[in-house]
Amino acid sequence: MKKNNKKKYAGVHLIADFWDGKTEENPKKIGGILLGAAKAANNTPLKLSVHKFSPYGLTAFILLAESHIALHSWPEFRYLAIDIFTCGEKSTPYKALGYLKKAFRPKKVEVWELKRGKL
Repeated sequence: MKKNNKKKYAGVHLIADFWDGKTEENPKKIGGILLGAAKAANNTPLKLSVHKFSPYGLTAFILLAESHIALHSWPEFRYLAIDIFTCGEKSTPYKALGYLKKAFRPKKVEVWELKRGKL
């Protein structure tokens, strides 16, 4: 029996910082953006939650069968923190990231990739 030397991971976790992009404070629109990102990543949405802070800012989270996508905004700094964690052979987290880039059009993006659960 031949051993497969290809590295495998339980999931890929993308952490992204978006700077100077579109600011969105409408919870329904944010929910739609998260659903679109999940669909782009070939994921299955299970539950969506958006909490709007006063006077501004929000935390939004979509629970996926394949893990989660979360957004945290600081509009006063024109900053959006993004967390995309997906697992499974069909998941494409970079497509979710691309979808979010199109939705928010940031001028500056920083991305870190973590490979979680080396198998």
